[in-house]
Amino acid sequence: MLFEGFVQKGTQTRSALVINMEDSNNLIQIRKNKIAEIRDVMGINPFPYKFDVSDYSKNIIENFNEGNEEKEVSVAGRIMAIRAMGKASFCSIQDKEGRIQLYISEKNIGEKEYAVFKILDIGDIIGVRGNVQKTKTGEITIFASSFSLLTKSIRPIPIVKEKDGELFDSFADKELRYRNRHVDLIVSPSVKETFVKRIKIIRQIKQILDEKDFYEVETPILQPIYGGAAASPFTTHHNALDMKLYMRISLEPYLKRLIVGGFDRVYEIGKCFRNEGIDRMHNPEFTLLELYQSYADYEDMMRITEEIFERTALAINGSTKVNVGTEIDLKTPWRRLKVVDGLKEMAGLDVMNMSDDELAGAVKKNGGELKGNFNRGLAIAELFELLIEDKLIQPTFVTHQPVETTPLCKPDYEDERFLQRFELFINGSEFANAYSESNDPVFQRKTLYEQSLRRDVDEEAPPMDENFVQAIETGMPPSGGLGIGIDRLVLLLTGEPSIRDVLLFPTMKPE
Repeated sequence: MLFEGFVQKGTQTRSALVINMEDSNNLIQIRKNKIAEIRDVMGINPFPYKFDVSDYSKNIIENFNEGNEEKEVSVAGRIMAIRAMGKASFCSIQDKEGRIQLYISEKNIGEKEYAVFKILDIGDIIGVRGNVQKTKTGEITIFASSFSLLTKSIRPIPIVKEKDGELFDSFADKELRYRNRHVDLIVSPSVKETFVKRIKIIRQIKQILDEKDFYEVETPILQPIYGGAAASPFTTHHNALDMKLYMRISLEPYLKRLIVGGFDRVYEIGKCFRNEGIDRMHNPEFTLLELYQSYADYEDMMRITEEIFERTALAINGSTKVNVGTEIDLKTPWRRLKVVDGLKEMAGLDVMNMSDDELAGAVKKNGGELKGNFNRGLAIAELFELLIEDKLIQPTFVTHQPVETTPLCKPDYEDERFLQRFELFINGSEFANAYSESNDPVFQRKTLYEQSLRRDVDEEAPPMDENFVQAIETGMPPSGGLGIGIDRLVLLLTGEPSIRDVLLFPTMKPE
């Protein structure tokens, strides 16, 4: 592992030193020796229990008043730079809000404390009390009256250079950054800002749904039968019960049981797991929002989806426009496009008047694959995925998928060959999926059973869930259901290039 580090010697500072593994191990031992010196020779605990923090860098800088320089502040943070000058030093610390400069002098804090400070390193965590003043160069600085070592680090961190908002000499290797997210967060402030935005996005979604009288619930992650989507699950074994269990691939089956049980509006934001490939838009572990509303349909779900995206964009970015290389405008209302209309308009394929052989030939010609026996509806869906999806840049509700694509959705009452369903596409990727939920128990049993029979040719087809069907047979009110990929929404609103950039700890193959 290569890091750029700082090595201090006396009053000299050498930066941009490339440290290989052997050098890194030597530095770690040097820092361990310093811990022993601080503890055993100087009689100071390098890992105290507490420090009272009353102020933070951003507020101090924003609220600085040259007429109020006697006010004492108390801050704590990680040392990110040191400039030693004999019996006085400047250093910068980083706290939860940003960075601020400190002036540490032997005269102000005492000889013993300054002796400790002189042997500290980049990455150590300190606490300081003092007054805020401007230096001769005009930089707002805390002049320390007391100093405390709070944590002595032993592993060096990379040193990052910044110019015009761009970082240099930092973690250039993204794989290294993903594997060491704790270090990435320390040295790259913009990374932390992305995850703060993620927290705010989820908070905003919850606020919207709470306003609409939805209850937030929790459902099982480990399930005896998986369902609610077409995907390969992760499996595990419960020793005490001696049974195979699956990690959920969706939130749907248990949320619908709650609708049956009388919870008219429920939602969950939770982890789901699919044993699939990893790319820019996919991670095996991902966060999903699913909500269900009694006495509603997919049109109601469209309106909720539009509101969630538009209000969240305004709350996070102050605008409905986001830039992902192309400018996307999330201002509502959005376009509605039926599957067959999209194929006719954008690919010149009038699929309703094509024969089965013509459809099969078109799928093969465009590099698609149909599993098992030919299925007309699945062929139309495959063509739409191959030819149209990546052309949908501005927000578009794709509606009326062929009835064969899902057993959990109601057929459209005007044409039962198609569903009351939509998928939301933005910038060529799917962001949401919604149905007028099937609540006909006879139809539901038939379609789920037929889907389970495809397991011989389609490993992603879920097994029959008898308990779920029995719940529907108890009586489920007409309902609308919606799923939104939280990671993809965060990706869109932050402008990050990959889903790994919006997951704190993405799935990685061990080194």
